[in-house]
Amino acid sequence: MQNNLFGSKPVTLSPAMVSAQASFMSKVYMWMSMGILTTGLVSYAIGTNEELAMTIASNRGLFWVLFLAQIGAVIFLSAAMKKISAFTATVTFGLYAALTGVTMSIIFLIYTQQSIFQVFALTSFAFAGLSAFGYFTKKDLGPIGSFCMMGLWGLIGMAIASIFFPSLMGGQMGMIVSLLGILIFSGLTAYDTQKIKNMYHTESRPGEAMEKAAIFGALILYLDFINLFMYLLRFTGDRRK
Repeated sequence: MQNNLFGSKPVTLSPAMVSAQASFMSKVYMWMSMGILTTGLVSYAIGTNEELAMTIASNRGLFWVLFLAQIGAVIFLSAAMKKISAFTATVTFGLYAALTGVTMSIIFLIYTQQSIFQVFALTSFAFAGLSAFGYFTKKDLGPIGSFCMMGLWGLIGMAIASIFFPSLMGGQMGMIVSLLGILIFSGLTAYDTQKIKNMYHTESRPGEAMEKAAIFGALILYLDFINLFMYLLRFTGDRRK
């Protein structure tokens, strides 16, 4: 899920504002890293307990409750970010990251641990490069972001359709969808980084407003990272035998 609340067109800043902008982005990456760490630890703790992971995977009611709670947390943060306190935003983001770790724990039932760790490392390097490009480029990535957003809606449509027609995500079609997901979230990573970087210019008020903007930016990049990881895992991951 993405949010176009902030523009992506690059702006010209003074040297002092460039330094402050870099500090803001450091907070964004810090919160994003904390979210990924939380998700990873929760996912590993549950996923390496096969009985507990099987309980979550086999209980469709519980899985859907967890999934809907995740969607609710993202919607809440997106819609109420300007109204809630920085503390509430932080707690909600942390809760969302933990819930994501619970639902993602089932990947340990599907893929080998070695494969999961290798794809995580690959995702980390790819994300770092793509985000660096989005941060330093002078080119307006708005057109790329718009194109990727259209592709994202197509992926969402495919995911919904696969609930009724599971074969859509299987075999060669599943590989094509995974490849498209990798390309789309690669583009969104660069675009969103540039967009979040420009949040400092849009939300250049000190104090709590900037803290909330940093958390919201972290959420966006967190979603890009997690989705890129999942599509890479589906495309290249080694399944357990």
